[in-house]
Amino acid sequence: MTDKEILLKAYASMCTSKRMAEIYDENRQICRYVHSTSRGHEAIQLAVGMQLKEYDYVSPYYRDESMLLGMGLEPYELMLQLLTKADDPFSGGRTYYGHPSLKRDGFPKIPHQSSATGMQAIPATGMAHGISYLESMNLLQTNDSKEKPVVVCSLGDGSITEGEVSEAFQMAVLKKLPIIYLIQDNDWGISAYKDEMRAMDAYEFAAGFKGMKRIKIDGTDFIESYEKFGEALEYVRTKRKPVLIHAKVPLLGHHTSGVRKEWYRPEEELSAQYKDDPVPKLRRLLTEREVKEDELLEIEKNAATKADESFKRAVEADEPNAETLYLHEFAPTPVTEEKGIREPAGREPVIMVDAGLFAVNEILKKHPEAVLYGQDVGRRLGGVFRETATLAQKYGDNRVFNTPIQEAYIVGSTVGMSAVGVKPIVEIQFADYAWAGINQLVVEISKSCYLTMGKYPVASVIRIPCGSYGQGGPYHSDCIESSILPVRGIKVAFPSNAADMKGLMKSAFYDPNPVIIFEHKGLYWSKVPGTDAAKCPEPDEDYIIPFGKGRIVKHASRENIDSGETLTVVTYGMGVHWALNASVNFPGMIEIVDLRTLNPLDEDMIYSSVKRHGKCIVITEEKVMNSFAESLAGRISRKCFRYLDAPVEVIGSANMPAIPLNTGLEHEMLPSAEKVAKVMERVLSE
Repeated sequence: MTDKEILLKAYASMCTSKRMAEIYDENRQICRYVHSTSRGHEAIQLAVGMQLKEYDYVSPYYRDESMLLGMGLEPYELMLQLLTKADDPFSGGRTYYGHPSLKRDGFPKIPHQSSATGMQAIPATGMAHGISYLESMNLLQTNDSKEKPVVVCSLGDGSITEGEVSEAFQMAVLKKLPIIYLIQDNDWGISAYKDEMRAMDAYEFAAGFKGMKRIKIDGTDFIESYEKFGEALEYVRTKRKPVLIHAKVPLLGHHTSGVRKEWYRPEEELSAQYKDDPVPKLRRLLTEREVKEDELLEIEKNAATKADESFKRAVEADEPNAETLYLHEFAPTPVTEEKGIREPAGREPVIMVDAGLFAVNEILKKHPEAVLYGQDVGRRLGGVFRETATLAQKYGDNRVFNTPIQEAYIVGSTVGMSAVGVKPIVEIQFADYAWAGINQLVVEISKSCYLTMGKYPVASVIRIPCGSYGQGGPYHSDCIESSILPVRGIKVAFPSNAADMKGLMKSAFYDPNPVIIFEHKGLYWSKVPGTDAAKCPEPDEDYIIPFGKGRIVKHASRENIDSGETLTVVTYGMGVHWALNASVNFPGMIEIVDLRTLNPLDEDMIYSSVKRHGKCIVITEEKVMNSFAESLAGRISRKCFRYLDAPVEVIGSANMPAIPLNTGLEHEMLPSAEKVAKVMERVLSE
């Protein structure tokens, strides 16, 4: 039977939460930012929050304020976020109420929380996946064998229809992960009722995932919620298997402050919901347990006073300084200069795919916290391009493993992996299929460092093979960097040769921020004519290249520079090789800048080169219109206007929807050395 002191503590928090919701409604002009409250959900949320330990991880959703109170957070702290104040402990005024991020001694850890319903399921499952891996390697730092972390992922029932939730469930049962999915079912989406949204509830849906233990709870009954959640917690802590809890609750508040309940819910339906209000339910129970009326009234008075005083303080708190807007896009990287030996004496040239393989091998050998996963990268195949060959055999199937066909999980799980201390290297098999993972990249990964004020940068390396390599056709040939680069908070590399491949892979791994490495399939083996220069002697183990540092791979002669007969080519990836092959027609007249990384970008090198030559060509493999290359050309035109003797030219693929399979049509669409040479000749003559 639940201890009376626990019940009294829960009732005090319920009263506080209830009064907070009332304050927000009474002060709508002050509480102008969109928010939700936990009215109706208090019992199950407090039952969860009060039992979590500091070594646990939590992924709440946007109406879980009672859970946060149960964990020990103060109303004042939550209200600072509500009012977007400078001292908001979660985001410094950057994100919504009920979107916590916490890394504080004595509290469960809460990584970045987005607003997209269901989105948190994959990062949370990634946390459990990372914990499971650390346990398998005896890398989990705990003081006691009983202190095994559990992840709690809180979701509304409506979000279970999201495909990404199914990906998370699939991995949780496949890998037997220590996670509890807490489903709070109040029958509503926004204005859509349950019979409009779903064919079954979460409890019924989860029956299809073998190995998922399921528990039903009356989420308005605090004792039942506390005891059943406690049992689930013990089960996951000891068995290390997933559990789904389906808690039925009423929605007594608004969906959000911006979508008010009276707009779409009839009065009789609302009135019926109040019969299940957890607050009077727990009060009646305390009365039955012989808690005196005076004591209950005192609890209620103190709760209201605390909420009222906290709100007054929060209203008077300072607004954020405008300069803080620019903090925490990235966490500081330790890699700030090129180190190691790029061309060790006596080493034979290696192909680019092998240079990447060698880099990852050295990383896995040195860092037990590193893992590698994706589709077909495991033991049997070692990657469709053999880019991970032998690694599973060397380091084990728990470190190098296949995933289902789940790009969203591959990308989004790195958020959770990183949060618990694992360093993931993952692969999207083809750039053309990256789109299913872009949701997680944009909503979760890119914003994590920024919205948590640097508490949770996502250390992940996302490898994406891209580009045409001969008859790949419309679904295996694309380059997509222009779709990624507008997303801030992501670093992007695009190597053109084996040495840069290895140096950038190492740099990406040691960077505490998310990095995408675009790896051109046409350069992997140097089988495409004209790509021999992609082969280089393998750099030594210490070789590393800082992001934001380009490389001049070909210089023009001083004589031609002085006579004004030169131009600079700014490019990356396959463009470097088109430029190199075209430049043989113009001896001493071409300088080629290999960007190597596209974010950050070596603007100093670009502008210096353009000013030196007065003419510039930007080469990309992407379709030109609205591309990164076209944007870069515009930037060069603005920054170097007084130094230019001709308009900046951009060379890229034809502006058509897809690369055709037919060889002749493919050749017509893509750039080539011959096409680049024609533009060089024209620009030099201007």
